[in-house]
Amino acid sequence: MREPTPREVCAFEAGIKLGALFHQFIGTPVSEASKASLEEAIRSAVMNQPYVKKVEVRIKPEALKRASKNTFGYASLSPEMLEASVWIEYRGVTCRGRLAYIEDKRYPLMTLQFE
Repeated sequence: MREPTPREVCAFEAGIKLGALFHQFIGTPVSEASKASLEEAIRSAVMNQPYVKKVEVRIKPEALKRASKNTFGYASLSPEMLEASVWIEYRGVTCRGRLAYIEDKRYPLMTLQFE
């Protein structure tokens, strides 16, 4: 069995980070008042992991506003609300993994780009 290439490791690590982010935080209670702190908590949690160079997390305000129109003024974080990017660097290879809900597919799709 051969060792994975740095490019393969970079891609694997990006996928693991985004998968963990998605499955760990979907369902978290969020409101307009807690949106920024949740974005930062997610970012900080992912930054702890190996090979991560940068993380961006965005809870889409329009999706949150629609979902939190209820008596209590909050919603559970859903795939439609979340956008995230993670930059991984491994042995000189850098890639960006991105998570975004794709409306026409009705699915939170993860994509990968190499620099």
